[in-house]
Amino acid sequence: MTDSRDHAEDAAMPRRAAARTAKLASLPLGIAGRAVGGWGRRLTGQSADEVNATLSAKAAEQLFEVLGTLKGGAMKFGQALSVFEAAVPDEMAAPYREALTKLQSAAPPMPARQTHRVLAEQLGRSWRERFAEFSDEPAASASIGQVHRAVWHDGREVAVKVQYPGADEALRSDLRQLQRLSRLFQAFVPGTDVKPLLAELAERMDEELDYRSEAENQRGFAKAFDGDDQVLVPKVVASAPKVVVTEWITGTPLSRIIAEGTTEQRNEAGRLLAEFHYSSPVRAHLLHSDPHPGNFMLMADGRLGVIDFGAVARLPHGAPPMLGVIMRLALDGESVKLLEALRQEGFVRAGTTLDPDDVHAYLAPFVAPLTTERFHFTRRWAQKQAGRLGDTRGQDFRTGRSLNLPPNWLLIHRVTAGAVGILCQLDAEIALRSIVEHWQPGFAD
Repeated sequence: MTDSRDHAEDAAMPRRAAARTAKLASLPLGIAGRAVGGWGRRLTGQSADEVNATLSAKAAEQLFEVLGTLKGGAMKFGQALSVFEAAVPDEMAAPYREALTKLQSAAPPMPARQTHRVLAEQLGRSWRERFAEFSDEPAASASIGQVHRAVWHDGREVAVKVQYPGADEALRSDLRQLQRLSRLFQAFVPGTDVKPLLAELAERMDEELDYRSEAENQRGFAKAFDGDDQVLVPKVVASAPKVVVTEWITGTPLSRIIAEGTTEQRNEAGRLLAEFHYSSPVRAHLLHSDPHPGNFMLMADGRLGVIDFGAVARLPHGAPPMLGVIMRLALDGESVKLLEALRQEGFVRAGTTLDPDDVHAYLAPFVAPLTTERFHFTRRWAQKQAGRLGDTRGQDFRTGRSLNLPPNWLLIHRVTAGAVGILCQLDAEIALRSIVEHWQPGFAD
């Protein structure tokens, strides 16, 4: 006889491998397959009439429902992809945009009884005595946990992040299955191989499953930005392997600013995000590595509020100076020196011959935001870069196949690409060059 509690837990996070595999397999593979093929033909120059680029809203809802219900690795992967949607052609992305954005902040909650059980296991049977108030209704959902609003015993408003039981098992199962379905999601990350993204998620998941590690990361950021007039990182109040309690902060999520913000709000949010991204390695020797709009908010006092520190890159020596050197060489058109620097860092596949001018032509558009005092990040610009890299008949595509992304650069590359994706979603115009000159080692040297 099955305990009714098992049904409740399965509802919160299906754990049996067969059940989770069936859920993932229920995704609209036919429609997604046509999308990938259709977009590929569009990128190679075929007219819209020759391409079946129709994605139904129903398929998008199914994607959200499956990934959102599974949570774990599936939802985490959906969140990672959602920041890249600015690069997807509008006629293809429209039905999926809302569904992917939902993944940044929405998922079915686990039952209150289950939440209480986790809190008792992690904070002790008298866990309620630690709180003056505790809301059983979750205020937000994350990929492997959900957040409750509460009042700590000393009167501070706090956010209580509770990990879903079975999250570890589910995360590993999802990532194994998503490896097999990577082609389904390729359309959302143009010009990039999805498999390394999944491999990186797999490598970091054990760290993210231990909330004590997340708490340590957050303490590092909170200390580095304590009293800062531009960035607010809530302080950690208490932590355990599957529960973390932090100060509660309230602001306007970047997802809302993307949807309905004023030009001023968009530009300011973009500026603050860029400032945070480039200054963190210098100030905290850490890099926030989960860039999606649900993790950032514009506070009433004008600061950028930052949450969710489960994924963090530790940079004890700060950002690598060679990144700044490469950016500067590309900006200055020093093709030969640029190729030499890339070879030195392992960006060029062994045994390949490349024309320095082709390499410069490949990278130059990426440093275009640094060529002017202010740069306007738009979806159109992101789509143009995606089309350029994905055009199999173009030189940039051939050049890209000879380049390699070294493992030690993968995280920095992904986080920077994610931040740029948010800037494009924001449609922000910012003075990025001055920010990079101030914070990025090697750029102004």
